Parts: sequence; structure tokens; C-alpha cells
Amino acid sequence: MQTPDRHADAALPTSMGGPPAPRGIDIPPFYAGEIGRQAVALQRAGRRIIAMHFGQPTLGPPPAVHAAAHRAIDAGPHGYVESPELRERIARHYLETYDVRVPTSRILLTAGASAGLVATFTTLFAAGDRVGLARPGYPAYRNSLAALGRVPVEIDCGADRAFRLDPDLVAGMPGPLHGLVVASPGNPTGAMLSAGQLAAVAAACRARGTQLVSDEIYHGIGYGEPAATALACEPRAIVINSFSKLYRMPGWRLGWLVAPEDCVARLSAHLINFFLTPPSAAQQAALAAFDDPADLRAAVDGYARNRALLLAELPGMGLGGIAPPDGAFYLYLDVGHLTNDSLAFCRELLEATGIALAPGIDFDPRDGHRFVRLSFAVSNEEVARALELLRPWLRARAAHAAR
Repeated sequence: MQTPDRHADAALPTSMGGPPAPRGIDIPPFYAGEIGRQAVALQRAGRRIIAMHFGQPTLGPPPAVHAAAHRAIDAGPHGYVESPELRERIARHYLETYDVRVPTSRILLTAGASAGLVATFTTLFAAGDRVGLARPGYPAYRNSLAALGRVPVEIDCGADRAFRLDPDLVAGMPGPLHGLVVASPGNPTGAMLSAGQLAAVAAACRARGTQLVSDEIYHGIGYGEPAATALACEPRAIVINSFSKLYRMPGWRLGWLVAPEDCVARLSAHLINFFLTPPSAAQQAALAAFDDPADLRAAVDGYARNRALLLAELPGMGLGGIAPPDGAFYLYLDVGHLTNDSLAFCRELLEATGIALAPGIDFDPRDGHRFVRLSFAVSNEEVARALELLRPWLRARAAHAAR
């Protein structure tokens, strides 16, 4: 008697009863994640890596956060919780930082800003609704909207506009525009709207009945005038923020939303069904994140030193025309004279030097093939070392491209 083959069904074509083909929506990957995996493999093989590809500070959270986390782990609670104390502290943050009063009833805690984005997109917009985004911009806006059946509408905000969203572009967009996501400072460029510019964008949204969604995740990381919150000019804005950037807690998966009162119940229902609650220990630890402004300022001062050094040195290496970032911790670099394939460029750079950068195709599917993003939220020593390694590699690359 022939022994049945336990794996025979797996080889059957779909039409003969095999597993169905995936029916969901394909979206692009994070190509920075691909560079990250290459970096990890090289690091495991003993290579020294300078991680400038992911948008996260390499310095850990403030010491007070560590201490509060240890207390939280020991004392609990350890279940599903939504800390009223943290919501109260966030409300106080808006009063102290922006002179804006926000009732705690309008503040929702989220499992990172990403959860806030998804819940906002599903709560405020229906399938087929059109939501505007600046290009270049954070890829998860575009990809999440597409995966959820909403329509991302990209607005060209290139170097000729200093990567800033102009209210005239919003006003002149053809067709309906149900929502607009504004990030100021923005990723990948660090471009920031002034309070007046943000108010003008908000007014353009009001005039055409467009819901404003303001991603303020990089607030507090700036190199000039402080960032303005959309709540100061548009009380009905949805504001998204996180503890990942200024407070250096990206792996703790904790953020928040500020929403109009009449949206809170629906947003809360979407959040708890999709994500339950944020990590309980993270919520308790985050209470301490606000309490050491000197530590937060010192980290931003370190980014400022990195920014100044890079802006001084990179033009001499053939990377000129950089728009100095107003905030965040990125440089968006035009490498079009060296490559027409930013992903291959980043792979080769990493293999040759150990420097990991993010390819521009993550942020701009049209023109990103000629750009890379560099995160300078690393140590001052790592930036100096990166410049040492970049100089000869870029010289050789330029000579090769000139042949």
C-alpha cells in the first residue's frame, strides 16, 4: 500500500482546492526596513554600523523614565489600562507649551502614533474618500490609506517649495478633498510651517470642508522658532503625537490623539477594537518623561550640533543644495548626480562603509529615486565618523559616475 503524502495538498493548484491566493491590497514595504535588515546582518557578522536609516533617536529614554518603568513593572497595574493621570499630564503639557487648554475628555491614548493614524483614517473617512498628503512625506500615510481603501492624494511639495505645504496648493486641488494630513516638522525633510502658514492651511481646509489632521510627532525638536500646534488655529483638527521622538521612547509604543468632543466616542471604539490599550508600563513610565526638560533639551542640542556639522561638511563632498531642516532630525539629500536608484545606492553605501541611510523611494514614489534620507539622531561621534567614511566613498562614486 502506498503511503499518503502529507504535503500533497500544498502542491495542488488553487483551482484544485489548494490555499486561496491573498485577496488583500498590496502596498510597498518600508525600504528603510530592508536596509535595516542588511545592517543587522552585517552587524552580526562583526561590522560596525552607523544607523542613520531609521527615524529614531539612538539615545535611550531619559533616566527618569527608566526609573518610573522599573517602579511600574514592580507595582503594576499590568492589565489593560488607560491612565487618567497621563491624560491629565498631556493636557497640562498643551497649556504649558502652547497656551492651549485641552479637556482631558478630548485626549485618547494610543499604541504609538501609528495606531492613532489608522484609527483616524478609519473613523473620519469612508472607503473611496480622498485624503491629501505632502510629497515627499512619511510613507505610512500613503500606504495605510491605500490599504484601508481610502485614496491618498499626493501634493507636490518639492525642493522648489522648500518642501513646505502651501495653502494655495490645498485650495487649488481639483476634485473633493475629504481630509488633509499635515506634518510640521515633516519627515523626511524637517520642513516646518510657521504659525501663520499653518493657520493659512487650516483656513484653506475650512473653506473647502476638508478635515485637518495634524501630525505633531516631532514637536519639541527644532532649531529656531518653536512649532505651532494646529489646535491654536483649528479647534476641530485631529492632532496626533507620540513619545517616540522628543521623549526617545520609540519601542514603548505610546502616543496620543486630541480630537473634537463629537469624534471621541467613535475614535475610542476604533482604537479599542483594533489595538485594545497601549502598554501599561509605558503609560506609567511616560508620566516621568515630562519632568526633566533639561535632559530633553540636551538631546536636542546634540542633534543641533550634528545638524550644523553636516550642513557645513556635506556641500564640500558634492552634496549641496540641502534645505536646512527647521525641526526633526533629518537631512533629505539629492544624490541624483550619483545614482538613479536610491535603494541600490543605500545598499552599496552600507556594504562599503557601514553607514545606513534610508532610500528616498520610501518618501516619494515619483522623485525619490534620486534622494536619500539621513537621520542625525545619533551621537556626535557617530556623525563625525560617518563624515570620515563618506568623503572618500562619495569621491570615488562621483568619479565613477563621471566616466
